[in-house]
Amino acid sequence: MSQDASSASSINTEATKSLTSASAPKSSKPHVRQQSVLTWIASFLKPYKTRVIAAIVFLFIGSMAWLSLGQGVRLMVDEGFLQENGNRLNEIIMLVIGITALSSSAVFCRFYLMTWLGERVSADIRLKVYDHLLKLSPGFYAKLRTGEVISRFTADTTLLQSVVGSSLSMALRASVTVMGGIVMMGITSIKMTGLVLLAVPLVLGPIFFFGRKVRELSRKSQDRVGDLGAYVDETLHEIHTVQAYSHEDQDRALFSNRVEAVMDAAKGRIWYRSILIALVMFLSIFAIALVTWVGAHDVMSGGMTGGELSAFMFYAVMVAGSVATISEVIGDIQRAAGASERLIELIETPIDIPTINNPVELPPKVKGDLKLNGVHFSYQNIQDSQLEQTETSDKSVAANDAEVIRGLDIHIHPGERVALVGASGAGKSTLFELLQRFYCLNAGTIELDGIDIAHLEPQILRQQYALVPQESVIFATSVLENVRYGRLDASEEEVIKACEAARAHEFIAEFRDGYQTYLGERGVRLSGGQKQRIAIARAILADRPILLLDEATSALDAISEHKVKQALDSLMVGKTSLIIAHRLATVLNADRILVMERGQLVASGTHQELMQSSELYREFASLQLITET
Repeated sequence: MSQDASSASSINTEATKSLTSASAPKSSKPHVRQQSVLTWIASFLKPYKTRVIAAIVFLFIGSMAWLSLGQGVRLMVDEGFLQENGNRLNEIIMLVIGITALSSSAVFCRFYLMTWLGERVSADIRLKVYDHLLKLSPGFYAKLRTGEVISRFTADTTLLQSVVGSSLSMALRASVTVMGGIVMMGITSIKMTGLVLLAVPLVLGPIFFFGRKVRELSRKSQDRVGDLGAYVDETLHEIHTVQAYSHEDQDRALFSNRVEAVMDAAKGRIWYRSILIALVMFLSIFAIALVTWVGAHDVMSGGMTGGELSAFMFYAVMVAGSVATISEVIGDIQRAAGASERLIELIETPIDIPTINNPVELPPKVKGDLKLNGVHFSYQNIQDSQLEQTETSDKSVAANDAEVIRGLDIHIHPGERVALVGASGAGKSTLFELLQRFYCLNAGTIELDGIDIAHLEPQILRQQYALVPQESVIFATSVLENVRYGRLDASEEEVIKACEAARAHEFIAEFRDGYQTYLGERGVRLSGGQKQRIAIARAILADRPILLLDEATSALDAISEHKVKQALDSLMVGKTSLIIAHRLATVLNADRILVMERGQLVASGTHQELMQSSELYREFASLQLITET
């Protein structure tokens, strides 16, 4: 059984509930209040409060400078044009230029600071989300597709960066301009300002109503984009199978359906946002036109000067423009709110394995004594369609909330070589997962050197195991980095020795770049046997007290298998070794064979002993163990 496949189904009750809310139909998702979203974003701005304050200061300076231009307009009309005073007009023009220079400088500082904050907040959110994702068990990713997680991690954080760095800045500037403009309009004419304020509810109404609709539809749109990303991720990762089965036309059709789903979700958002912008602009200009008509009659009757009307019109246009800006960016801000909700869901997903406040420390030298006492475990709330195709019986039983491991009592002594035998679904790979504590037990305990592993830090516990899965995991990096994945401080010489022991050095030396050769995504440049030898070299280099081998030679040809078995024999000396066996040679070389059926230990002994005492083992050995040819 593949470690990856088994890991992907590992899940406990608490994580399942969280994931159900994260991947269920959107109507069942928990509602995240806008206030909590704003508070969440503000928490990322808090470390940079000096820059935030500076940006706000420059924002006010720029806005006040622009607003003061209205008084320049009034002076030019009343003291320049109407008085025909050329010198005074020159002084006023210089004042206007000075105010414009001050405002432009403030705009530069505000734009730089807000853009920097947008990039910084986006980076910090990505760091926080990624840190949390690394703490979630593989079971989390069995419920929520990797492409969906990537969409939230990239597209949603990019949207937040754009909003914090640009849209939010524009909204704040426009809000200050609206408030300042109304104050200056009041100073110019109380009567006309009162008339303008009567029209404010007409303008704000559409903003609040349609803004809320835009936010709801933006969330749906982002979810559809996430579905699209998940499908692309799955298809491209399995491109070999797609092309081998000539599935391209069907995939194009399925992809087209998902693209159209994204478009359909976006249509509603675009429709309501367009209505919002059009209504706000019309109502704003309509209100200004009516007020201007009243003001013009006041000028003709001598109730106010032409300069005061010009200044009032200047402020009114600025206010109207700012309100229009707010109506435009409100859609982006609402989209950011929807993106934030999706990110908050990820960050607030409970970690499957509870944190240990006062973990027990392992002795300096771990012997590798393993003891399982009355262990019970069941997968819960997992649908067959979402499970890996390996260990099928385990998972189909799990879907019915039945126990996969039932009352398991096993004692594996230090340095013992133990083979696990059983039909698919017997719980062999699940046992590997339990030993590494990828999820919590229903009942019972697992002890390492007499210490309950539930009292150990998961990271420290897992550092005691060297894993070689049946389907080798190769990362998109160099040979060198792949081999020393479990021991980052290893020198290149130590890596080479490990590869020689795993009989991998021969083919690595043939690569043009040797140990610096880039292996491609999922090791596409390697054959199955080469991948396996890289994985074995990784385990050899890690040099950990317990080995977990999922038939580590299954992908090798006869010659390579013989060489690697020699390396593994040397590697297993003095180490506790658990091997999921599919070949006769494996069980023949084991100190003890454990026969498992439906999560229970039904027989134990050597090959010869079990052939005499266990009918199930005899049947399994004759039908399922692959004999050497």
